[in-house]
Amino acid sequence: MRPPGWQPRLIALDIDGTTVHEHRPPSARVLAAVREIGRRAVVTLCTGRTVLGVEHVLDQLGLGEHPVADRYVDVEHTTVCSNGAVVLDTGSRQVRYTIRFEPGPVVAAVREALPGAVFGCEEVGVGQRVGGPFPEGVLAGRVRVVDEAELLAGPTPKVVAYWPHGTPADVADRMAGVEIPGAEVTLDHELPWVSMVPEGVSKASALAGVSRALGVAQEDVLAVGDGDNDRAMLRWAGLGVAMGQAPPEVKAAADEVTGAVTEDGLAAVLERYL
Repeated sequence: MRPPGWQPRLIALDIDGTTVHEHRPPSARVLAAVREIGRRAVVTLCTGRTVLGVEHVLDQLGLGEHPVADRYVDVEHTTVCSNGAVVLDTGSRQVRYTIRFEPGPVVAAVREALPGAVFGCEEVGVGQRVGGPFPEGVLAGRVRVVDEAELLAGPTPKVVAYWPHGTPADVADRMAGVEIPGAEVTLDHELPWVSMVPEGVSKASALAGVSRALGVAQEDVLAVGDGDNDRAMLRWAGLGVAMGQAPPEVKAAADEVTGAVTEDGLAAVLERYL
């Protein structure tokens, strides 16, 4: 229970399904709310997107252009990418740190559960090396189709698997109970898609690091998201808010539920603190 007059000091926002809808830019109402709340608190994007996939959203929102909230003026602001495995300096757009793992074991485990899956391994700041074609427009940067040896040749912060033979529900059924060694696994509720990052890494773990760097207490963090990869972050934050179109298990991880992305649910949350 938050005290009367509670105000968030750090605000963590998912991108897809929260700040933006499909390939559209943020709505005028969301844009205004994010920019205004940024005068009062630090706004951090926390996304599954890569550093290349996040840059135009940072530009649209104006994050990193100016210092926000005078008490944080000397702090380097960060953007959490790749489900917490890559952290970007928001102003300079330089990668601050990356956590990597070997892709071979996770690819083998998912391939057994999802025969015919196509895999991609993130190459930070470059793009993806992939074992086959992915749907058009879902991967940012240079996408290189490589053989199995090159796909698994080096460590990566994130492995993605696309299964063209079923629905997201089918993927969830097949992945239920599957052990993926050394990895944190999240599923997509819109695409038949699996994301894997190193064990112990999540949006929540990265956000906790951002909070410590800022000197912001956990209970003063607001997080908003809609996906499986947001569940840990929503549970960790002092106030976790799920979007209206989020799956039931995501809503269950949150303290409250706002409107859907098509209803500017994010703006409705932020406007309460303006």
